[in-house]
Amino acid sequence: MARTLDQSPLTAVPGRPASPLPRRLAQLMRPELPSLADEIVTEIRRAIPEYARPIDGPYGQVLRASVRQALTAFVDRVAAAPQPAPHRDGARRLGEYEALEGRSLDTLQAAYRIGGQVAWRRVMKVAPRYDISSAVMSRLADALFSFMDELAAHSLEGYLAARSHPVAALDERRRRLLRVLLDGAAAPGPAIMELAEAAEWTIPDEVTLVTLRPGAGFVRSVLDDDLLLDLDGAEPHLMFPGPPTPQRRAMLAAAFPGRRIAVGSAVPPSRAPDSLRWARQALTLADEGVIAADGPVVNCDDHLVTLWLLADPALLERLAAQTLGVLPSMTAGQQDRLTETLRTWLVTRGTAAEIAAQLHIHPQTVRYRMRKIEQTLGDELADPDYRFGIEAVLRAMELRQRAVHQSRQQSGPRPAPRRTAPPMAHAVRAAGPRRRA
Repeated sequence: MARTLDQSPLTAVPGRPASPLPRRLAQLMRPELPSLADEIVTEIRRAIPEYARPIDGPYGQVLRASVRQALTAFVDRVAAAPQPAPHRDGARRLGEYEALEGRSLDTLQAAYRIGGQVAWRRVMKVAPRYDISSAVMSRLADALFSFMDELAAHSLEGYLAARSHPVAALDERRRRLLRVLLDGAAAPGPAIMELAEAAEWTIPDEVTLVTLRPGAGFVRSVLDDDLLLDLDGAEPHLMFPGPPTPQRRAMLAAAFPGRRIAVGSAVPPSRAPDSLRWARQALTLADEGVIAADGPVVNCDDHLVTLWLLADPALLERLAAQTLGVLPSMTAGQQDRLTETLRTWLVTRGTAAEIAAQLHIHPQTVRYRMRKIEQTLGDELADPDYRFGIEAVLRAMELRQRAVHQSRQQSGPRPAPRRTAPPMAHAVRAAGPRRRA
């Protein structure tokens, strides 16, 4: 007659001496743990909407790790192995997350119930293979659900600890709301409204995004109370409701002394990623010297044309090749002189004398250059669309030259380099001559 597990050497489960379990039971349980952990996580995410977020996110990683640690700890307990602390820490972290999310423990308690039910279903499926007696099954069920109660108690500890620091909890909820608003372009729905309520933040008609360079600390007492902050990453940023008023800009300059800041445009909440993208582009252009800022705060709305012209360098080079593709036949110096004169004429539409005064050259030189431009570009100068394209390219070339000039100033005096074609001229040459109709 086969010996059942009920007849094996017994060991008491710590904390429950009245309910001993066979140590050999742990050997049968371990191979099931990886697939069981996946099944529990899947079922929790399916049954509880609050946990149906991307599993690769911070909360999903904590959930998955906590389930694996708990299962391993339970089997170790059955085997009378040493009991490390990871499963207790994981349970506490789950409780902390619930507090930071602004929820009660009801959701987590439901997750524990689901985890216990899934685990017991697996036991009932596997047990018949090993002739486990009903007495052992009864004691195993008692031990399993007692262990789940223990995990719930650790989660309660973490929950209460997080609730004892309400400012930190509120900051985390607001940080999560900011991440969600920046993740996609969907209009705020019930889920976002629920997050906003937990963050004590009302979704406005318009929001403004702000980005800044990393730095050492900030003056928290100066910050307005209605900000959503994420200042710990490589690209710190924040959001506030409404448009960027002078008062908001002054607040930012006072709160982040010594740091360059770019303020995006006010947009509907669904367009928040656009505002942040524009702010980051403006911050980069300010660092390069393309955008001149009177103070530490750069306002995107003051530089929209510049942001538009320099948003896609490859497309700009393509437009240069299309509109100025006849210039590669000239020397770099000829290109510089003609494009400078053409740009001034397009902007001012002035007379030869007026253009000469701006460029500090003789009016007759202007007339000569304009004749050369007309010979080179032909009748297309009379086409408004063509003129617009040329003006956009030349304005962008001028902005790029600002960055080059700023870089040379910051790097100090150097030996005068041999004159070469401007960056846009290189792009034109690379694309080849433009075919005229």
